[in-house]
Amino acid sequence: MNMQNVHVIEHPLVQHKISLMRDANTGSKEFRELVSETAMLMSYEATRNLPLKEVEIKTPRHYTKSKVISGYKMALIPILRGGLPMAEGVSKLIPTVKIGHVGAFREPSTGETVKYYAKFPADINERHAIIVDTMLATGGAGVLTANELKKVGVKDIKYMCLIASPEGLEALTSAHPDIDIYCCCIDKGLDENNYIVPGLGDAGDRIFGTK
Repeated sequence: MNMQNVHVIEHPLVQHKISLMRDANTGSKEFRELVSETAMLMSYEATRNLPLKEVEIKTPRHYTKSKVISGYKMALIPILRGGLPMAEGVSKLIPTVKIGHVGAFREPSTGETVKYYAKFPADINERHAIIVDTMLATGGAGVLTANELKKVGVKDIKYMCLIASPEGLEALTSAHPDIDIYCCCIDKGLDENNYIVPGLGDAGDRIFGTK
């Protein structure tokens, strides 16, 4: 596994929110809000290397030179369903971002990840993409989504999740060694049903109250 591309965000605010999400007593409304808030905080690290240019600005008192983001067009790609509140959080920080979606499920009989939906902005090949999902479990949906993006010409891809398993990291870094991965925790591993342990349960069900 190429851990050089794996970035664990250990900021106290992020870790505190992860603990609240792990708690089985946290309800859907609070869980959704925590996912969104944590994704927004994670964005500070995932966008740390955005290019800047210097411009001249007139302040209420004087003129000054200051810096703005230069020539960097972004797209967010939430994996359905768990990535939706993460995309909401990131877009609060970056309101001009365009959003695409990928839907995938794991076929129970074979364990294969199957795509059922993919829709990207028309100019996706000109954009830098951040894939967002709550959990990187087997890695199947992450690998599939990165494959879909590369098929349409996306060159720069990042992946952002709340919790990752070693198995998921191995799958994604092996298939796409050029992708930087941002997560809050790397958990012990997967159980017999491919849920992350200790994890935080089925994130999609907890987000939408369908558990």
